[in-house]
Amino acid sequence: MAETVLEMRSITKRFPGVLALDNVSLEVKKGEVHILLGENGAGKSTLVKVLAGINAKDDGEIVLKGRKIEITSPKHAQNLGISMIHQELNLVQTMCVAENIYLGREPVTVKPIGKIGWKQMHKAAKKILDELHIDINTKTILKDLGIAQQQMVELAKALSFETDIIIMDEPTSVLTNKEITTMFEVIKKVTSKGVSIIYISHRLEEFREIGDRVTVLRDGRKINTLDIKKTSTKELIRLMVGRELKEMFPKMKIPIGEEVLRVENLNRTGVIRDINFSLRRGEILGVAGLVGSGRTELARAIFGADTVDSGSIYINNRKAKIKHPRDAIAAGVGFVTEDRKKQGLILSMSVIKNVSLAKLKSFIKLGKINLSIEEKTTGEYIAKLRIKAPSSKAVVRNLSGGNQQKVVLAKWLLTESKIFIFDEPTRGIDVGAKVEVYNLMNTLLQNGASIIMISSELPEIMGMSDRVMVMCRGEVRTVIDIDAADQEKILYFATGGGKYDAKH
Repeated sequence: MAETVLEMRSITKRFPGVLALDNVSLEVKKGEVHILLGENGAGKSTLVKVLAGINAKDDGEIVLKGRKIEITSPKHAQNLGISMIHQELNLVQTMCVAENIYLGREPVTVKPIGKIGWKQMHKAAKKILDELHIDINTKTILKDLGIAQQQMVELAKALSFETDIIIMDEPTSVLTNKEITTMFEVIKKVTSKGVSIIYISHRLEEFREIGDRVTVLRDGRKINTLDIKKTSTKELIRLMVGRELKEMFPKMKIPIGEEVLRVENLNRTGVIRDINFSLRRGEILGVAGLVGSGRTELARAIFGADTVDSGSIYINNRKAKIKHPRDAIAAGVGFVTEDRKKQGLILSMSVIKNVSLAKLKSFIKLGKINLSIEEKTTGEYIAKLRIKAPSSKAVVRNLSGGNQQKVVLAKWLLTESKIFIFDEPTRGIDVGAKVEVYNLMNTLLQNGASIIMISSELPEIMGMSDRVMVMCRGEVRTVIDIDAADQEKILYFATGGGKYDAKH
């Protein structure tokens, strides 16, 4: 039996109006991957933030390698051998890769005293990246990297510390399958050396590949700790949500109607090329492709967030002049962005203000916002989507990732759009919240809407789409009816394949 390296005993944490952790205990053994599982708002991130020194506990105790400790800050946690990879990137965009990895710990040369040893730092950073099989130049400025590459830099930074415990909060949410495989290889390598990993993810399929034990949280309380290999996925879901989910992808059969959107020869130099496709009423058109395939760029172009060089967009058989997002909104198009924190929400504002933002004009009379009507109308959508918040006036920054995503969805529902673009709609949310989003999609379709759904999760594409459009290097490679689609075929086109041959 492996020795216990960490014990968190009866940890309690309160925020204004919320009991985030209620006497939660966690035991982690040396060299294990310990999964934290639970719905959004269950307390997973709060628990690990207590361990990482970001949040101070209100009660309970922490024992590290047999010694009771009080963690006072993130720096203190790092000095104790605890590193954390955050769900949201925690890097400096204007600094290079090596500077990010060694920020605050830059090697200093002796002569002249106090001068940073740049060559030494880049050499050390390159060594870490090479060990992770990450092909990134250490001199590259971070903002010039894609999100997936930035996530790998975050991993390299965590591993650069002399660490006993690494906390990984949703580390694979923006990675490709190849990058996930690389990360899992690294995880197995570091745990074989005795490093313990606390791993948070909503991707249940990952657990059996890398996990040893799992602790389930629900509503801020510990439900159970189990051996992953001895516990079924169905049982984990039941423990997590407190109920059985009958179907992971509850796609309803909605009659497909007439064409509502047509894109012809859409071009943006170096990004998308000669894009042609259509969307029909009551349809979910899944858009698949690897990171860098142009999926998000296409969505932004349709919504008017990015300019295009040429091409046309038709809505209900009429040519649409979309030069700005307000033109798209006026034409009945809603866009749930991939990056909710930077592009979908104003984090410093309340739930009410975020939900009403896209339709604010409808609440204005005589130059003033009718606050009572705004609150009543937005409250209906807050209740409909079961957004968990102390009140509708709570600041969005303080909500869990899943509830933030629901706020974005509520905002676009309020506009009564008829064409929705969902870019990674379930990224970073738990399995229960995912089903709620899928059911919401079904409701939209029943009410006459149509959906373009961009997703990196092939099971989601297969489970919720009527047709699948596959993109590669800024082009549409094929559009497949769901009955003729399978994951192998989608990946074949996504990696650059031409005419499909089943022998490939």
